[in-house]
Amino acid sequence: MAASLVANGNIAAVKPSVTGRFASVYSEVQNSRLDHALPLPSVLKNPFKVVDGPASSAAGHPEEIEKLFPCLFGQPSAMLVPGDSGEFKSGPSLKIGVVLSGGQAPGGHNVISGIFDYLQDHCKGSTLYGFRGGPAGIMKCKYVILTSEYVYPYRNQGGFDMICSGRDKIETPEQFKQAEETALKLDLDGLVVIGGDDSNTNACLLAENFRSKNLKTRVLGCPKTIDGDLKSKEVPISFGFDTACKIYAEMIGNVMIDARSTGKYYHFVRLMGRAASHITLECALQTHPNITLIGEEVAAKKQTLKNVTDYIADVICKRAELGYNYGVILIPEGLIDFIPEVQQLIAELNEILAHDTVDEAGLWKKKLTPPSLQLFDLLPPAIQEQLLLERDPHGNVQVAKIETEKMLIQMAETELEQRKQGGAYKAQFKGQSHFFGYEGRCGLPSNFDATYCYALGYGAGALLLSGKTGLISSVGNLAASVGEWTVGGTALTSLMDVERRHGKFKPVIKKAMVELDGAPFKKFASMREEWALKNRYFCPGPIQFVGPVSDQLSHTLLLELGAQA
Repeated sequence: MAASLVANGNIAAVKPSVTGRFASVYSEVQNSRLDHALPLPSVLKNPFKVVDGPASSAAGHPEEIEKLFPCLFGQPSAMLVPGDSGEFKSGPSLKIGVVLSGGQAPGGHNVISGIFDYLQDHCKGSTLYGFRGGPAGIMKCKYVILTSEYVYPYRNQGGFDMICSGRDKIETPEQFKQAEETALKLDLDGLVVIGGDDSNTNACLLAENFRSKNLKTRVLGCPKTIDGDLKSKEVPISFGFDTACKIYAEMIGNVMIDARSTGKYYHFVRLMGRAASHITLECALQTHPNITLIGEEVAAKKQTLKNVTDYIADVICKRAELGYNYGVILIPEGLIDFIPEVQQLIAELNEILAHDTVDEAGLWKKKLTPPSLQLFDLLPPAIQEQLLLERDPHGNVQVAKIETEKMLIQMAETELEQRKQGGAYKAQFKGQSHFFGYEGRCGLPSNFDATYCYALGYGAGALLLSGKTGLISSVGNLAASVGEWTVGGTALTSLMDVERRHGKFKPVIKKAMVELDGAPFKKFASMREEWALKNRYFCPGPIQFVGPVSDQLSHTLLLELGAQA
């Protein structure tokens, strides 16, 4: 296969009908990754059987979840275990669809490769349909048949461009009807939805709908999000998190060297993570910045914007006394949504904007409570405008467009100027703002993400063959060698709660937040005072694919699994 597609060290140009990457020219690193061997958990390489666990419940409001998912609620999770008969080692040919949903995450192509290879290895004559452009591809029956030639150039590569993604949802009766028509037209035996919490909620809704209509199409999910907030005891990590954090950590390390070289700038770095601060915490553990703000801690301590600003100013003043007039500060993307007073303001704005438009006369302001109105008027005009931007498809404020790092620079500047006038600060403050966002979403997947994703996809194929639906593919025991990893499927309804969106309650997979009593945060908290005043900067450099650190797992995962002190 490689010989037919690689010429002179680069991917040769191939016809558009063969692959979507027909015009790509690959670097030597990309080429080296194409044929990178991916080990599989032993249970997937030998005869196995699928064993069901106990009946499941829900993450919250089980009575409401049961009403919404009467066909699926309570179903057990499943685990692949060694078996003598090889009951699901091989089977009949299947027609399976796969779709990428939501934002990109490194490793998505390997999930698809894993599904494809499972079908090729164990279900001869199967067909894998790649729905183009996300869930809209399902509704419009817009697909490509994935072949060996089509899949090959995407193995171990970043991005979602094999079939591309989208943020559409299948939620109205008309949309469910369209999905049903596609499933019937293609005679689908199964569908795999690769996505985050909202996408997997949608996968569960599809599974419920298909089962209620007695369609044979089974639906499975796959845990994807670089934010790291889709996880549970059975789903230890979402794919993409490992790679994204390593990419951001390299960039932070570079900024640290710059800060130390110039000796006169404070770099305020905002990192992705709208709802949870996992990326910020992991990057802090990897790089040791002077200040790291964890949204969950800010919320738990009910800190105000003034409290946050004072903390930043206090560290800057103490460092100035030691002769350090520079530093690096990490800020989670969703920080502003964690501050209780701002959280209340945003909640009120969400309700108002769900029913009204913002008028130039400002009449909508009268619907704010006095405290929220006072806070809104105190915010910089640029932040006010960003808070009023059109909501995302889930009804949430688009925190990625709120430049929190610039707001904190302005607030710190004002506070430090006041302290300077009082003689408490004698240095010169200069802030530099950064947002590390999309840079981390499509990098070449790390060895861990490449292998983990392949196992997730391969395992999904096994679950589909065994007749499972309404599960999310799960691979565990990740601190052990790959051969010892466990493979199974977790009931999607067991991860669910209900949440208010667009003014209504809807089912949603409950986001996993940073646990303040968890090992990763405790490790960080034990070190942050030293990092604040002493320059303990650690620069990990670019992702390694060979050598002693190439298979290193994230600090967060190791600490959560108890494999690192």
